[in-house]
Amino acid sequence: MTTDSTETVFGTEQVRRARFAIAAVFTVHGAVTGSFATRVPWIQDHAGVSAGQLGLALAFPAIGASLAMPLAGAISHRFGARTALRGLLALWTLALVLPALAPGLLTLCAALFVYGATAGMSDVAMNALGVEVENRLDKSIMSGLHGMWSVGALIGSAAGTLAAHLGTDARLHHALAALVLTALGLLACRGVLDLRSEPDEEPPPRFTLPPKSALVIGAVGFCAVFAEGASLDWSAVYLRDVMDTSAGLAAASTTAFALTMAVARIAGDKVVDRFGAVRTVRVGGVLATVGGVLVVAAPSAVLAMCGFGLLGLGVAVVVPLAFAAAGRSGPNPSQAIAGVATITYTSGLIAPSAIGSLAEATSLVVSFGLVTVLAFGLVLGAGVLRAGDRRATPSPDAGATKAAPAEPRP
Repeated sequence: MTTDSTETVFGTEQVRRARFAIAAVFTVHGAVTGSFATRVPWIQDHAGVSAGQLGLALAFPAIGASLAMPLAGAISHRFGARTALRGLLALWTLALVLPALAPGLLTLCAALFVYGATAGMSDVAMNALGVEVENRLDKSIMSGLHGMWSVGALIGSAAGTLAAHLGTDARLHHALAALVLTALGLLACRGVLDLRSEPDEEPPPRFTLPPKSALVIGAVGFCAVFAEGASLDWSAVYLRDVMDTSAGLAAASTTAFALTMAVARIAGDKVVDRFGAVRTVRVGGVLATVGGVLVVAAPSAVLAMCGFGLLGLGVAVVVPLAFAAAGRSGPNPSQAIAGVATITYTSGLIAPSAIGSLAEATSLVVSFGLVTVLAFGLVLGAGVLRAGDRRATPSPDAGATKAAPAEPRP
């Protein structure tokens, strides 16, 4: 549905359909990440790079995303939210083919920069539309949307694991995956809300510093993503080296952590609707803190795995709620969402290396002591997410609503 003014009304049924459409978009976005992650060893061998060079190259997706995400608001303003998301999502799914084609370090860094830039812009566009649908439905959906992203990542990972097991060339695997995911993404985008800016509305700046509200909200997201990234990348190593478990049991802990995150996010919306964003994050922070203490002090592998499970459960809904709070925190929601996304991407980038550096200087136990401290930061900082708490600030636009600009309005 194309709209050129605020005269047009979105019916309740149309908004409900848009919810399923944007959920499908999140699933496709996650599937790209899962497809890429499973073939990193093949890409490393094909490019002929060392472990250190691979680590350098893997920093470029976050660099590309951080630089490109502020552009998403301007693109949505010019072309409309649906068209912008359709184009940006297609660029992201097609960018999946680039890393596997890289013959060396420089081309791999360039490919991953483009891969990250398209990931970041489509990430901002889909989260902005997700916040808009949440506003119009007047109930929490952001946690579930991020849960669908996790489901997509698991599906992509499963397909990639099968392709790797069969010895499939990653160039062929990613080319086929890109074609399928592009088609699914374009189909899903047909159902999202077609929001357009008013003709006289000023376009958002292409590049600008995040607003102060995004910095404060982003700090909470930083704590959650740091704990998530550290647990995902280091839980297996922790169990193997600190708890002296088998490689199979250590690997199972990582899978269990990812599944805990996905399930908690899918179920999180009902919890948020009942208790509110602030209370949910505060309780989640307590669970994550207890989980961190269990990891650090556990006398057995079973208790350590329980600790990692509590960490995943505690931080699962924080990032979706941070995006929701950013989308309602000021006059430029896309800019605020881009700011929060940049901070969380940065946290995800530095967490694995920070944990490794601290572990090398001290021990992994001390590293997860830092994770525990940051988890407790969720308890202290949960109040900044009040802007995203619809129980405190109910939307007046539930049901039939008027078309809004490409940027979601609070």
